Amino acid sequence: MWLIRSAICALYPGAPGVPGVAELDLDDFLARYRREAPTLMWLGLVLGAVAFTLSPVLTIGWPLPSFWLPRSALDQHASRAAGHRWYLLRQLVMIVKMSGGLCWGQHPRVRAIHGVAPYSADPGTWRAE
Repeated sequence: MWLIRSAICALYPGAPGVPGVAELDLDDFLARYRREAPTLMWLGLVLGAVAFTLSPVLTIGWPLPSFWLPRSALDQHASRAAGHRWYLLRQLVMIVKMSGGLCWGQHPRVRAIHGVAPYSADPGTWRAE
């Protein structure tokens, strides 16, 4: 989980007036995501996090995993990985961004900042148990 958390936090840092995903119950979200998401989606997230972590050598020329990069290099890596010329890397990073965006965008604090009403509680009706 820490590798996935690291990749998502790198892609959704905070900004003045807007919280980063690390401040928004990410651990609870990831536990629920792992429990409820189809296996293929979870596998895609894991592979995306691994690809993001190991690809700084391809994006910025640093032979370090992403979690050891200084903030400025990490931002540059995140930007370049999301638009890399290798389609597979772009798509794997997109899976991580999509998953992080689900956590970030559904959070009541973020929705309030953007003037959008919070979501009501999940009724859980989509599950076929």
